[in-house]
Amino acid sequence: MHPSRHRLILLAGTTAAAVVAGTLGTVVASAAAVGCRVDYQITNQWQGGFGASVTVTNLGDPVDGWTLTWSYAAGQQVSQAWSAAVTQSGAQVTARNVDYNAAIATNGTAAFGFNGSWTGSNPVPTSFALNGTTCTGAPATDGPTTAAPTTPPPTTAAPTTPPPTTPAPTTPPPTTPPPTTPPPTTPPAGAKQMENLDRGLISVRSGSGNLVSWRLLGTETSGVAFNLYRGSTRVNASPITGATSYLDSGAAAGSAYTVRAVVGGAEQAASAPALQFGAGYLDVPLQVPAGGTTPSGENYTYSANDASVGDLNGDGTYEIVLKWDPSNAKDNSQSGYTGNVYVDAYTLTGTRLWRVDLGRNIRAGAHYTQFQVYDYDGDGRAEVAMKTADGTRSGTGQLIGSSSADYRNSSGYVLSGPEYLTMFNGLTGAVLSTVNYDPPRGTVSSWGDSYGNRVDRFLAGTAYLDGQRPSLIMARGYYTRAVIAAWDFRNGTLTKRWTFDSNSSGNGAAAGQGNHQLSVADVDADGRQEIVYGAATIDDNGRLLYSTGNGHGDAMHVGDLDPGRAGLEVFKVDEDASKPSSWFADARTGQILWSTPASGDNGRGVSADIWAGSPGAESWSSAVAGLANTRGQNVGRKPSSANFLAWWDGDPVRELLDGTAVDKYGTGGETRLLTGSSVASNNGTKSTPALSGDILGDWREEVIWRTTDSRALRIYSTPTPTSTRIHTLMHDPQYRVAIAWQNTAYNQPPHPGFFIGDQMASPPTPNIYLR
Repeated sequence: MHPSRHRLILLAGTTAAAVVAGTLGTVVASAAAVGCRVDYQITNQWQGGFGASVTVTNLGDPVDGWTLTWSYAAGQQVSQAWSAAVTQSGAQVTARNVDYNAAIATNGTAAFGFNGSWTGSNPVPTSFALNGTTCTGAPATDGPTTAAPTTPPPTTAAPTTPPPTTPAPTTPPPTTPPPTTPPPTTPPAGAKQMENLDRGLISVRSGSGNLVSWRLLGTETSGVAFNLYRGSTRVNASPITGATSYLDSGAAAGSAYTVRAVVGGAEQAASAPALQFGAGYLDVPLQVPAGGTTPSGENYTYSANDASVGDLNGDGTYEIVLKWDPSNAKDNSQSGYTGNVYVDAYTLTGTRLWRVDLGRNIRAGAHYTQFQVYDYDGDGRAEVAMKTADGTRSGTGQLIGSSSADYRNSSGYVLSGPEYLTMFNGLTGAVLSTVNYDPPRGTVSSWGDSYGNRVDRFLAGTAYLDGQRPSLIMARGYYTRAVIAAWDFRNGTLTKRWTFDSNSSGNGAAAGQGNHQLSVADVDADGRQEIVYGAATIDDNGRLLYSTGNGHGDAMHVGDLDPGRAGLEVFKVDEDASKPSSWFADARTGQILWSTPASGDNGRGVSADIWAGSPGAESWSSAVAGLANTRGQNVGRKPSSANFLAWWDGDPVRELLDGTAVDKYGTGGETRLLTGSSVASNNGTKSTPALSGDILGDWREEVIWRTTDSRALRIYSTPTPTSTRIHTLMHDPQYRVAIAWQNTAYNQPPHPGFFIGDQMASPPTPNIYLR
């Protein structure tokens, strides 16, 4: 079995491990006998309850209709099932097929799941019988009487015809696991697990030539050089030791390129061929979901919304995970029904790998679905995590909870019913682990209002809390109560690391201090990352590090904004009329270094080195005149936008990204560098891209917008040469997790853990190891 499998198969003769009280883990029994095998997996467990999934593999003749039976030895009781009709009499449990998974071909499978209760212990059943035959895990002695199908059937119990709102992928995902590199036996001290990326080679048409650029990996030393090939012809006279880009002047559009590293004078293997940005962009085709009608008779359609990236198949290239929002998506303050939310995965060539339908019990809007894409278990392939509910259907057709449950009230809010957190397989979209969402909503009014606005304000992120491996961060609430839960995904199971609750003793200073987004950074330089939740910061151990008490705000930036002082800084805007309208603070202590007078709701704010005329970052905001330097002094004209950022041209000073354009700041006005063609920004007045970050080529950032008809994601990359050499920003841990949390609520641009800007120092070499 491939080492990255997320479950353990215990074959005939192996004793199934027991789940002891208080332990949450994955246990699979393969009770086995002639003609069938059963894989029984405990997916999550809580005090008094558990969830399980069962996969039946038919090793004999095809069956049309099946019954699976087993007995419990410790008094467990099944309470709710999906994809099977499950009954129980005493210790004896009987599961019968539903219509869409009745037929199981030879070597085919059927899967179902259920929730149950337990008391003192929860041992796995030791024997199963399919249609009266005990399963041994071995094929029938004489083999099936009919030939096995030449194409293996699906390994999950998806309906033969997917629900109309979840069309099947036109191209199935690959079925052969990609090769992965085993982790080092002893990672370097303090090193963090990062993705094993390829060169990300791209060719962007630039005037009458092509700008070709590629990644300098975080594990490579300054001594590595490169040779660039157009076809079989080397285009550089001597190995390239500077920036990882090359302007091939006069080259034909569409020329094929590869690049080879040169280490110690020896040329290494060629990279994958360059992606072609012939018109300055690359289109990734999308499959737009069909629209629908709400219970109140309102029609709706779909638009591509926020996106993220991860190496879903372990081949070193990024795939895109995309959220689809219906046209009737709502802010939490607005009543009304919404259409379902879908989450898709696509390769850069437009192959759809899967689609998750979150179902009617997840409301659509910027504050409801924050999805995280990251390799949490270290198997070399990224997983995808998000909040789920009854009626959520995975990318392989698995149903979570009840398909018939409808918890929407007459105002369209979902204020009752179970809430789950699910980790999905990034390659297939299958459910890997589902647990109860923490914190539960409890009493709706305890979060600040009774109609459903503040109870459903969710945030999410990813953080290296142990200094080596990533943990999942899921949170609820920021106007009043704030609760943050940290989860580890190891060995196929989500387990709780800690929960921070502002209602708990000693944490009250964090109440009401959350933003519409969060940031993650190692603010105290101990090698472990903290959660900067807004005006309060939570240490890596789940304890309150500090609170400024300045309250809620709409935008925040965390990075080495002032390279003239040690450590990181925070720039934040506020909407409390009695608090500073903006402030600049030490990220380790929360000490306010400068602030601006109160002025009501200050809705936007940005901090970055956008002008070489003053050292370090400049900061500005909607409600404050002028452009502030690192000491809070007004140094000139405020930019015309206060939204996103992107490193776009050749110098290390950052550019302004707003709507569908990139501009260069100047003291007398902006200079337009890029206007997106036939594209649209997301999230209403926020005017944010689907994603912006260093996802391809050298260290400069790409911008991804949806086309106006949402039939493609259009990826733009700079056509401008640079002389600056920086490791790929995706191997900087702070920047990489910022790409993961970028889609959270009010999207904000990423910042690395070191300063990039005018007169910058040599960038530090990342302390990482690759998976």
